[in-house]
Amino acid sequence: MGKVTTAYLLTCAAIGVATGLLIIPATAFSTATYATMPPVSAIVAGAWVIGFVVAMRLIERPGAALLTGLISGLVATPLSTTGAAIVVTNVMFAAFIELPFLVTLYRRWSRWLYLVGATLLAAFYSVWTVTAADMQAFQGWVVALYVVVLFASELGAVALGLVITDRLRAAGVARLARRRPADVAKAG
Repeated sequence: MGKVTTAYLLTCAAIGVATGLLIIPATAFSTATYATMPPVSAIVAGAWVIGFVVAMRLIERPGAALLTGLISGLVATPLSTTGAAIVVTNVMFAAFIELPFLVTLYRRWSRWLYLVGATLLAAFYSVWTVTAADMQAFQGWVVALYVVVLFASELGAVALGLVITDRLRAAGVARLARRRPADVAKAG
């Protein structure tokens, strides 16, 4: 990973605070609609992913998504309808976004790796929530629609996160936080 700089930490903190503020209303909406209208609750599932994608893509350093996830969870905890459990959720979501980069030993920063992480997250989260929330009580089409909306929300969030990052990079944001060796493959 190299030296952890103040610029790296502050960039993760800023993105984490913004993400934490974004997920407070998303958590409230999801909690309010989850038990009765699962497909509607899945619409906001991508809100958690946007900040982690921005952190990883903007900084391109190991741990950026995890640190951002931890900070966003801590920011959201006091106002979240789920309390401190939001920290665990955020770190878990961030870990899925970071996982494909870990597998490549942080040598590749291709756009498609973000989609792989979000797809793995959506697959895991859909199985977990369908089982944990006993969604089998719903008609099959409701569960199927929930899964489709969840995947669309996660993948759409990746696309939005990449667009946001491209705009931030063009403006010169976080240039100091992104310190990587010149020989790192950059495809995408």
